[in-house]
Amino acid sequence: MQIITNLKEMREKAREARAGGKTIAFVPTMGFLHEGHASLLREGRRRGDVLVLSIFVNPTQFGAGEDYETYPRSLERDAAVARETGVDIIFAPDSREMYPEGYQTFVNVDQLTLPLCGASRPGHFRGVTTVVAKLLNIVTPHTALFGEKDFQQLAVIRRMVADLNMDVEIVGMPIVREADGLAMSSRNSYLSREERKSASCLNRSLAAVAYNYGRGVTSSGLLREKVMEILAAEPSAVVEYVDFRHKDTLEPVERVSDDTLLALAVRIGKTRLIDNMIVGRGFPCREKC
Repeated sequence: MQIITNLKEMREKAREARAGGKTIAFVPTMGFLHEGHASLLREGRRRGDVLVLSIFVNPTQFGAGEDYETYPRSLERDAAVARETGVDIIFAPDSREMYPEGYQTFVNVDQLTLPLCGASRPGHFRGVTTVVAKLLNIVTPHTALFGEKDFQQLAVIRRMVADLNMDVEIVGMPIVREADGLAMSSRNSYLSREERKSASCLNRSLAAVAYNYGRGVTSSGLLREKVMEILAAEPSAVVEYVDFRHKDTLEPVERVSDDTLLALAVRIGKTRLIDNMIVGRGFPCREKC
């Protein structure tokens, strides 16, 4: 396994792989890898002759007062996960090389970035699409894999790739959850033991919607009320949004169907957590809904 920090070297390795008729699978991350990332890497290993993992905490997707400086980082820890999952190349560029002095070009997707996380984190998705576009240009993968936990991000990246005629297949992978149902996230490391218990209100909310939808409740208003009841019962939970949207367009829906996305953003203490589900896929109730 190689660790590459130089953009030109990474681009040359990609050229060599393609010239040799090899397919490149790519998993872009901000590091501090967990089992969710590992699932992407294992699928990437299955799909590609060369598996590239990028580790880059992207400053342009963090807003003022967010956790860019404190975001967890451990290249040594990440390299161990990478070796276990068969990564060939870790691409870990420096921010000064990704955004050199005088940098002024950004990629923006208009409509899909407006609701949900886009409403509360202005400029976030512009940073995401810009860095992903840059990484795709450098690594030139045949396939790039992203987790569905960041569902809006996945939708935005798919739109960008389609609109800009990028020659890469974007693959979405299912959310991987902890034993207690909490969606795996690098930011889970911020939670104290008590906060971790409180965070179960997110997956209990998803389970309650699945339960009630399965019994014929399709009003997004009624289902949202059930979610808010569960979240309101948790004193440390501060709701940013609870929203029902069409899974492809992210347009709001009044009547929930199998194609409806339920997306949540909730702060537990100082930690911002997101979760989601496609209603028609269901959700396992780990306790009474």
